[in-house]
Parts: sequence; C-alpha cells; structure tokens
Amino acid sequence: MSSNATTARAVPLARGYWYQVVTRTLDVLTSMVFLVLLLPLWLLIAVLIKLDSRGPVLFKNTAVGKDEEPFTMYKFRSMRVASNSDEHRQDVRRNFAEGQPTTIDEKGRPIFKSALVDASRITRVGKFLRQISLDEAPQFWNVLRGEMSVVGPRPALPYEADLYDDMQRCRFHVKPGLTGLYQVSGRNRVPISEMLRLDLEYVEKQSVSLDLAIIVKTPLAMFLGI
Repeated sequence: MSSNATTARAVPLARGYWYQVVTRTLDVLTSMVFLVLLLPLWLLIAVLIKLDSRGPVLFKNTAVGKDEEPFTMYKFRSMRVASNSDEHRQDVRRNFAEGQPTTIDEKGRPIFKSALVDASRITRVGKFLRQISLDEAPQFWNVLRGEMSVVGPRPALPYEADLYDDMQRCRFHVKPGLTGLYQVSGRNRVPISEMLRLDLEYVEKQSVSLDLAIIVKTPLAMFLGI
C-alpha cells in the first residue's frame, strides 16, 4: 500500500463498542467453559503426553498478536523435544526460508509457505491431537488472558510476519483467533496466499453473525479435517 491511510480505508481498524463487548464476553465465557468443564480431558491428555515421550506437557511459542504485540502462545506438545533448542530454532527458520513460494506479492516478493514438519519427530499422541486440533486447546488460556479471541486470523509467528506487506499486516488490527475463515475453509490445503486473503476478509467483515457462523462450522472442520 502507498500509505497507512489507504490501508486504513481498505480494512477497518476496529468494530464498534458493543461488538467488542459481545466478543469479549463470548471469549471469556467460552474459554472458562472449556478450561474448567473439560479439565478431566486436559489432565488425561497431559498424562498421555508424558507417557508417550519425554518433555514438558505444554509447548510455548512466541506469536504476533493484535497491533503486532508479541505474546506467548500455548499448545499441547505434539513433537519430541529437540536435543538442542537453538539448533531447532535455526531449523525452523531454515525450513521456512527454503519453502516453496506459493504466491508473489504486489512488489514482486515471494511469500513462502513453511516446509513440512519432520514427521519422525511427531509423537503418537501428538499425531492424534494434531488431526483434530486438540493440540491447540491450551490457547483457551490465551483467550482468557485477552491475547487471543475465539474467532480471528490464524496466529502468525514472527518469521512469517516479517514477510507480510503493509496490506497483509492489517490482519494485526484484530486479535488472532482459535478458529477463523481459514480454519473452516480447507486449513492446510489452502495456499498461504488464500489464507492471508481470508484473514483480511474477516477483518473487513467482522460481525457477531459471522463469528457465530465460523464457530458452528469449526467442529466439522476439526473432526473431518477439512
């Protein structure tokens, strides 16, 4: 985009006061229900993770939130712990840099999709959790803390955010979400260029009815892997 003003006109910065109140209320109530009422399930998953492989139950990662503020994002650990954490971080960056470009932005720069995770490092429990997105359940804690929302753009990692242009950074006008248009529109089968388009479409069309429609579609996307 040529200016911040143009970007602001293209994608609204925020919805009205009542929309913010409704969505925050929905976030708090939903996260409390899932964190408290399903506590036995979370404890069972934690035990299975510990029995399946060495390492912590939770995996912590830095994500980019609203207004590009970093926060610690939580997941159930689904991979074996790397023997050298620094080496693992370098591998992640290298895999991202060596990914195949799926689109070219308006300035001619390639946008990369991260290389596939080394399947040999995924645990048996982790494979199951990933298939139905239960590895992301601890992110309800991020929702309760106000760092994420139930519905919003997919959380971006710092090395992904570094590749976004000004227009694509409009996705940071809202909180990242546990689910969103991307997650109910094909998930990993959607090219990253389409994912970014869906994120911007959500930011532009935010409404309670859209959020509820996405929430209703999410269980089907989770269990059918669509």
